[in-house]
Amino acid sequence: MSEHTAGPAVPTVPLPPVPDADWSRVLCIAPHPDDLEYGTSAAVATWVRGGTEVTYLLMTSGEAGMAEPPDVVGPLRMAEQRAACAAVGVADLRVLDHPDGMLEYGLPLRRDIARVIRQVRPHAVVTGNFDLEAYGGLNQADHRAGGLAVVDAVRDAANPWVFRELAEDEGLGPWHASALLVAGHERPTHALPVDAEAVAASVSSLECHAAYLRHVTGHPAPGVMIPEILRAGGQAAGTEYAVAFRHFGT
Repeated sequence: MSEHTAGPAVPTVPLPPVPDADWSRVLCIAPHPDDLEYGTSAAVATWVRGGTEVTYLLMTSGEAGMAEPPDVVGPLRMAEQRAACAAVGVADLRVLDHPDGMLEYGLPLRRDIARVIRQVRPHAVVTGNFDLEAYGGLNQADHRAGGLAVVDAVRDAANPWVFRELAEDEGLGPWHASALLVAGHERPTHALPVDAEAVAASVSSLECHAAYLRHVTGHPAPGVMIPEILRAGGQAAGTEYAVAFRHFGT
């Protein structure tokens, strides 16, 4: 994620809490390594500490995100992502084999995401903002294509008549996730309050992407940027720190 993240608009009434009391499994999906580190990882650290199982699914290995050749960058960025996962307590990291920078919305991507949803059987799915304009500028192409694919794959995973081969050939029956959360949205509806420990874990998770961040001109220091994002969420929620989401029931 090369865009500098802006905070959510401050509502006149504090955002209600994310309805996560009954969630025991959460699946976080993003196009690239580092995408989930911009505040979302503070929510992840909070969920994991409370006993929720969190899985990360990346659509690409981020191999086109640096100046070096993709066969060097992909393994490097995945190593950084594994360290970032460890910083917030995530043990289950999965990656699809779609091309970084050329992610295409379509049935193959939807099927691959729906497959993992049926494997993990999450109560909630989390992804990032996929609007044309986001994070203070034009959103990156993979974020737009990948986010839309996540939205549709959540429904695909619940429909027994879509991608029938997942059930017939792989034994993966339909699964209905009860919620979709979009992080980084300019019009959030809910927030997850997080404490200083979760903020520190989120900072650490982004710092794990040190090699990548050196290639992002003008990127703020994680120790400055992440607390700023989470304070903006906290202001919207009426607390010190929070992760703001747009919540959709599915």
